[in-house]
Amino acid sequence: MTLTLVVLVVAVALVFDYTNGFHDAANAIATAVSTRALTPRTALLMAAVFNVVGALLGHGVAETVGSGIISPPDGHEGLLIVFSGLAGAITWNLFTWALGLPSSSSHALIGGLAGAAVVVSSPVHWSVILDKVVIPMVLSPLVGFALAFVAMVGVLWLFRRARPTPVTRGFRTAQIASAAAMSLGHGLQDAQKTMGVMTLALIAGGYHSGTGIPLWVTLSAAAAISLGTASGGWRIMRTLGRGVIELDPARGFVAETVASSVLYTTAYAFHAPISTTHTITAAIMGVGATKRRSAVRWGVAGDILTAWVLTLPAAALVAGLLSLLLHPLA
Repeated sequence: MTLTLVVLVVAVALVFDYTNGFHDAANAIATAVSTRALTPRTALLMAAVFNVVGALLGHGVAETVGSGIISPPDGHEGLLIVFSGLAGAITWNLFTWALGLPSSSSHALIGGLAGAAVVVSSPVHWSVILDKVVIPMVLSPLVGFALAFVAMVGVLWLFRRARPTPVTRGFRTAQIASAAAMSLGHGLQDAQKTMGVMTLALIAGGYHSGTGIPLWVTLSAAAAISLGTASGGWRIMRTLGRGVIELDPARGFVAETVASSVLYTTAYAFHAPISTTHTITAAIMGVGATKRRSAVRWGVAGDILTAWVLTLPAAALVAGLLSLLLHPLA
């Protein structure tokens, strides 16, 4: 019975990873597609490939999620907590995808795990959530916005006397590299979160010990997020690509470069599971603000901000209710 439940939870984790891929595909490629640097199909294929590469480049974020967020008990009870957390995250992913809102799959997962654990009095590491989730959740968009604004001002100054046509052509070509870097960062951050949850389930079921991530977990999580990315996320792509601001190639390149830099820094330096969605959206707003204040569609930005604020508690609520219902079965 325990093995069956472990297999079920691992399968649900891979379903979450798949939804993460199509939900967050826009993070990496919306700007490149909207500026016509890449066709949608080419961009999706490239993003899928670099998601796999990014997933193989480290395990710091995976270890934070796998051992630092909750400590579920061994056996059926712990597995049901992890299952409930994943179900809450998937529910929120599908809900925001249907609305075309770029919310955070990362925070949905963490909120789901915490909500599922707390209602059945299982330990939750609130200090880790504060240090590794809440503070980065606030700081990463602010840093992304500020760096993108400053970098864009620098680009405008450097090319102030250049002819627009060759500059636009050059930045459109450069966006291929920046979109690839963003896809790499997405794999580095988001695929690792699923690896952590899968390892958490294996530990709860008694099939793994320690904080290391098994190779098959790494490969399967990388494959699932890559398949999800390849299937596309057109609703959210429209919101990020044109709903917030009409991007040109230079602004698209700067937004992607800044956002990917923030993703790499937080993954390697702090092992913090930050939101790729928050980071790229803030960077897009930052480059847009260099045009004029009215260039950013603040109403759309407000809808996105609302989804950000609701993600943790909404996923926690769904997961908590399911955890309560399933708890007697443990």
